[in-house]
Amino acid sequence: MDITALREKANALPMKPGVYIMRDKDNEVIYVGKSKLLKNRVSSYFHGTHNAKTEAMVAKVCDFSIIVATSEMEALLLENSLIKFHKPHYNILLKDDKGYPFVRLDLKSEYPRFSVTNRRENDGAEYFGPFGSRGSTFAAIDAMRKALKLPDCSRVFPRDIGKERPCLNYHMGTCDGYCLPSVPQSQYRREIDKAVMILKGKTRDLVDSMEKDMFEAAENLRFEEAAELRDRINAIRNLEEKQHVLMKGTSDTDAAGFYRGEAKSCFVVLHYVRGQLLGKDMELLDEPVEDTAEALSSLVRQYYMTSDEIPGEIVLTEDTGDMDEIAGYLTEKAGRSITVLLPQRGVRRDYREAALRNAEEEVRRATTKAERISKTSQWLMDSLGLDSPPSRIESFDISNTGADDIVAGMVVFKDGKPLRNAYRKFKIKTLENGTPDDYASMREVVERRLQHYKDGDEKFSPLPDLFLIDGGAAHAQCALDAQKKVGVFVPTFGMVKDDRHRTRALITAAGEEISMEAFPAVFAFVGAIQEEVHRYAITFHRLSHRKSVKKSKLDAIPNVGEKRKNDLYKYFGSMKAMSEASVDELMRVVPRNAAVEVYKYFHSENNAKVEDENS
Repeated sequence: MDITALREKANALPMKPGVYIMRDKDNEVIYVGKSKLLKNRVSSYFHGTHNAKTEAMVAKVCDFSIIVATSEMEALLLENSLIKFHKPHYNILLKDDKGYPFVRLDLKSEYPRFSVTNRRENDGAEYFGPFGSRGSTFAAIDAMRKALKLPDCSRVFPRDIGKERPCLNYHMGTCDGYCLPSVPQSQYRREIDKAVMILKGKTRDLVDSMEKDMFEAAENLRFEEAAELRDRINAIRNLEEKQHVLMKGTSDTDAAGFYRGEAKSCFVVLHYVRGQLLGKDMELLDEPVEDTAEALSSLVRQYYMTSDEIPGEIVLTEDTGDMDEIAGYLTEKAGRSITVLLPQRGVRRDYREAALRNAEEEVRRATTKAERISKTSQWLMDSLGLDSPPSRIESFDISNTGADDIVAGMVVFKDGKPLRNAYRKFKIKTLENGTPDDYASMREVVERRLQHYKDGDEKFSPLPDLFLIDGGAAHAQCALDAQKKVGVFVPTFGMVKDDRHRTRALITAAGEEISMEAFPAVFAFVGAIQEEVHRYAITFHRLSHRKSVKKSKLDAIPNVGEKRKNDLYKYFGSMKAMSEASVDELMRVVPRNAAVEVYKYFHSENNAKVEDENS
């Protein structure tokens, strides 16, 4: 089905809530979405421009189907089920199941080991939790192993007992060496029982019991055993703070945030218990995102879909448009009331800001400058239909004030950086009737630049991969006209500004806009190019205008030619200093007859007021 047929089919959809399913030529599901109004949402895919990822998805759509729902809640639940079942390529998916972790311990094993999992299974093992976050859970388990001197190696017991010498942990005193045949399995089980007490929050009972054993050993003169028990008791006491964090369990409030970066995006969930931040889960996403609210909604639902524990409150960093539906979905899943909110004040607003700040920081740390440039080049290639990612980009701008001193600037960016030794300046030569004409000036400049290349001028080699013209579709068309005249062609687009003179979009000569809003890296990069070419052109214009003003004043003085003008400027430094000089001072630079004429010029009634050209 071609784009016209898809557009017609979408326009015929009902204005009702539901789910839409996009399929490719092999009838594979490539995207699943929900909408309050199916017609509006689905038809939007086949009109206008989108980010590179969405454009790529739409290009592969050969057909779509819908399921009309009776409510937005039903549509939300259905979308979740379909995404989980089909795992479509173009949906944003969490790579792993996230949520509140459990500690698993298979007590049926001869030598049970700890592991961290996201859910309870009916496998006969003991599960402890859920706990605050995976990071704090792993840290507490590691501290518990060291306190109880349990093994943390990859050896399998009893299979590997006696096969190798004890590892470094044994020699450092952080493991009792259960790989040695002399250490009984019963000792291992006693330490595991102590670990179970800690996981159940019975640390105080455990310490009391061990202190009794320590005093008994000391009374019976088993001082070495008593000292060993003392050290373990101290280690377990030091563990209490981590165990306190570990046993907090489900948070009171979660703050879920999403940040769209230049090359990556990040989803973050912060876990708060009684106002204290006790855990953080995050996931980085490589693909660009067009709608951050839609992304946050989808990721929040995925995150809690597989979680056995859901907090009473979930704070979001922005309004997803379906917060009530998410709250209803999670309330139904948890069997109790769940609130989803967007706080504007108070401590919960602080949670919201912290989540967004954390997501932004993760993106910045994970995104290298080279990656931003690579992603930007890839977007430009995909969105502008180029054969390869553009490495060298040239941009042009015209600057003038009336018909005088009309100039142009050409700046060059190579691999995302300005290549200043390749910048070029142009003075406009061909103006009809002396009337300024931006379009004619742009044609002239591009033509001259390409003709230099065609003539073998090394200063204008090589050709760029892309021309970006400061202006709209008409300016881009002027550049194309110049290319046709010379017979040298470069992909060309205009740079369009908004009402605040900020770069808004790229545009073809035919007037088709390519939005950059969904990709901040491209938006910032093109904006930087446009600002740089404007700065370069206007700086050149001001310099040219200043020189012409200087020359025009001295051109009116008899006996002062080009060399004498330059000598006077070099000696006095400014027009004002020249105007205040006496004849004798002027004669230090030029002959008497010229000095007299200069003095008369500046001191005549009509020229009495002379402005400093630097003012």
